[in-house]
Parts: sequence; C-alpha cells; structure tokens
Amino acid sequence: MLKIGLLVGREWSFPPAFIEEVARRDDGVAAEYVKLGGTSMDEPVDYAVIVDRISHEVGYYRTWLKHAVLSGATVVNNPFMWSADDKLFDASLATKLGVASPKTIALPNREYIPGIKHDESLRNLKYPIDWQGIVDHIGLPCILKDAHGGGWRDVYVCRSMEELISNYDESGQLTMIVQEFIKWDQFVRCLAIGQRDVLPMRYDPGERKYHVEHEHLAPELGARIVKDSLTLMRALGYDMCSLEFAVRDGIPYAIDFMNPAPDMDVNSLTPHYFEWAVQKMADMCIRLAKEPRRQPDIARGGFLTGRREGGV
Repeated sequence: MLKIGLLVGREWSFPPAFIEEVARRDDGVAAEYVKLGGTSMDEPVDYAVIVDRISHEVGYYRTWLKHAVLSGATVVNNPFMWSADDKLFDASLATKLGVASPKTIALPNREYIPGIKHDESLRNLKYPIDWQGIVDHIGLPCILKDAHGGGWRDVYVCRSMEELISNYDESGQLTMIVQEFIKWDQFVRCLAIGQRDVLPMRYDPGERKYHVEHEHLAPELGARIVKDSLTLMRALGYDMCSLEFAVRDGIPYAIDFMNPAPDMDVNSLTPHYFEWAVQKMADMCIRLAKEPRRQPDIARGGFLTGRREGGV
C-alpha cells in the first residue's frame, strides 16, 4: 500500500480528519504520522508523499525533508523552495508575472549575530539608511514586517517615519521589509491546493476571522483572484498555500503569499471551509501518490525547483 506521511505540530483538527478521509476513500493509499529518530544519509524513505506542516519551526524536519526529496518522495511543500523564499522575492516575482503587488523594499538588519564587526564585516552596506527616500517611494502609512515571517507576527502599520524607525529599531536580527499600505475595499484570503484548486474566502484581518459568504466577489474579480493565485502557486511550485489579496479600486493586490503551511484549523476556517480543505488535500495527496510527477534531474539540480502539476 502507498503511504502518505504527515509532519505536524500542535494542530489538532486537520491531521486526524485528513488521515480518516484518506482511509475512507479505500483507494490503496494510507496516511499516517511520520516518526523520526535520527536519519542516516543512505536511509530509505518509504513515503510516496509527505505533507509538511511544521518544518519552518523544527530544523531537523526540514533537513529530513530535503533527504526525502532526494529519495524520491513528493514533499508538500518543496523544502528547497520554502527555504529560499522571502517576501521581497515574492513581491518581485509577482510583478514579473503580471500580478499586482505593493511596492516593497528590503532593509539591512538592525542587529547581527555575535562576531559581526560592523566596520569590517559590513563594508558593503551604506550607512545611514535613507529613511526619507524609503518613505518617499513607499508612502505613508506603510507596513513593516519580517521578510521570512508569517501568521501576522512582527507586522507593524507605521503612520510616520518616526514610527517606522522606532519599530525597525526593535526588530533585532530579523530581516525586515517595508511595504506599501494598500487601503483596501475588500480583503480576500485564498486557500490554494494542488496548483489547481483555489478557494477565495472573505477574511477580516482586524477580527482575524473568516466569514462564510459565497457571493462576496463579483464574478470577474473572483476569476482574476483565482487566476493570480494559480499563477503564483505554479511559479513557486507550492502545493498548499494561503494567499492574501487587498482589493483597491477593483484591483487585487497580492500582499502576502509566503504561507506554505496555511492555517487549516476547523475553528478558524469554519467547518464549511475546513471540509473543503480536508477533501482537496486528500484528493491531491492520493493523486500524487498514485500518479507521481516526473522525478527531477538530480544531476542538474532539478530537486531545487521540485515538480509541478502535469509533470513539467
């Protein structure tokens, strides 16, 4: 029997529901929790598919997942891309793909690891930071946030240059970006599964709450958000992700889509959207287990880009 392995953290609702759904299908595929206790360089991996929900917080898991890719497993999401991803890259990628994205600037770190000697180790950096030039380009208010973060952690709305600098001064060793604030008319969070299914949901970032409202988007706007979501997912090679769009004057701006371990908790998604997520994740993982994508060319570094839907 083919096996799907789950790497999970504290979440309690999605993993058992997913395992039960795969078992209910009775399709020659079983799902189970991965168990690890140290990994040898020649150790086989007996999973066809691995769903990664936690390696961004557990370094050993990310190391094992890269080993699993080399062993032939399909990892959701590709650990090589996830390790390389950041919010400046995402904004630049979106722009090159024709997806509307807010103006974004990456900042030098405020602080550095011990051993960095500022006058020797940082000779490539200009000093001081041109805060006036940044504000002139981005505008006010603006958003300051961690270039590698998620879950609304280390995100600040800055309404003045003084507030921007003050929050930056508290950022420690994080690499921060400054981003244009999109004053939105509508806010949409999409859950995208398998580079083919997208669920645009009405989301209130102030309440941190989804609203089940099926007709919240005009047909043309909804179609564009789905198209833009798929464009970004396929370019990144992600198989599960949440993407956030701030709609201003009818234009959906992709403001955040570095969420490769999207929230799938029943209490936040609501039971209606949770059921959709479980169903689509089971569809995708069973499909990937039974119809593996073409193996990447390891000699040419193909594992870095992973495998796309359709084997391309």
